[in-house]
Amino acid sequence: MSEALRIFLGLCLLAAVFVLTRYIVTWRFKRAADSIISDLQAKGALDASSAIALSYAKSGLIRIGMRDYHSKAMEYMVSEGVLGLTDSGKYYLRIESNP
Repeated sequence: MSEALRIFLGLCLLAAVFVLTRYIVTWRFKRAADSIISDLQAKGALDASSAIALSYAKSGLIRIGMRDYHSKAMEYMVSEGVLGLTDSGKYYLRIESNP
C-alpha cells in the first residue's frame, strides 16, 4: 500500500470518528432534553405556579464518570423558550411538546 493511500485512509478514518462523535453527543443531548421534558410533565410543572426544582439543574464542580448533559440541555431549553425559570430557581414547561 502506498504512503499516499495510507495518509488518505487515515484522514478518512479521522473524519469518520469526528462525525460519529458529533452524532453521539447530539443523541445524548436530545435524550437528556427528552428526559427533562418528561420529568416536568410527570410532576405537573406546566406553569409558573406549579414549577419544581430539579436536582440536575446545576452542574457540579467535580465531575466524576460520564458527562451529564442535563444542565446544558436545560440552559439551552430556557434560552429557546421551551422551559421557564422562576425567580426562585424552579423550572416549568412553557410549551406542549410533541414526542
